[in-house]
Amino acid sequence: MRFKDKTVVISGGTKGIGAACATLFYDEGANVIVLDIEKPFDFETKANWHYQNCNIAKGEEVREAFSSIKSKFDHIDYLINNAGIQKYGSVTETSESDWDLVFDVNLKGAFLCAQNALPLMVSQKKGVIINVASVQAFVSQQKVAAYTTAKTAMLGLTRSIAIDYAPYVRCVAVCPGTINTPMVHDSIALSPNPDEVMQECVDMHLTNRIGEPTEVAELIAFLCEDKASFITGEAIRIDGGLGISIGGSKKDI
Repeated sequence: MRFKDKTVVISGGTKGIGAACATLFYDEGANVIVLDIEKPFDFETKANWHYQNCNIAKGEEVREAFSSIKSKFDHIDYLINNAGIQKYGSVTETSESDWDLVFDVNLKGAFLCAQNALPLMVSQKKGVIINVASVQAFVSQQKVAAYTTAKTAMLGLTRSIAIDYAPYVRCVAVCPGTINTPMVHDSIALSPNPDEVMQECVDMHLTNRIGEPTEVAELIAFLCEDKASFITGEAIRIDGGLGISIGGSKKDI
């Protein structure tokens, strides 16, 4: 029960990495509040699991959500900014509306949630914010102009929060590689050869597999613990080695 009586707010917590975080923190004793626009199908009867319908790209909805949270709990120990979307296209192929949507959800949403959580964290003189960025903040692929730019900007937001709200609040960016989530599978399904694309995803990782949401959730949980109290402002990759190899010949092992 690592997080007994702690309160965690998770954006985009109804599926993928967010759902894995919600499950882990709940199982470890936390009060879990999920912010999402999709109503979850699990945990609805559990006493310490709460769903708040909220479009995190809308400032007024975020303010109302956190007002409701603060009326029920006198503290927020952890904020996990996980919600994210993907739109494909190069700069010339990406519409203004798609660009704005990706930035609104992936970056502005994290800013708004942090903006509303931070006053309480500062007043209680303790808190941790985890921004779920991406390995694409470091390396990228073709036709993801909006996504890779927004996720790169998330690292700047992480540093800014870590600097401005130290020593009471820590902020860390977690940067996953390809993870077995609905968003990844939906993206792969857009290809005429999904199986081929999935194998390409596997081959990009030195681990010869893609990651699982539970693996990312375990890293996030560790970063929230006091065991990680000397880690702040950093971007930590959990990517199976994606992007560190330039290829070339291999010797038999």
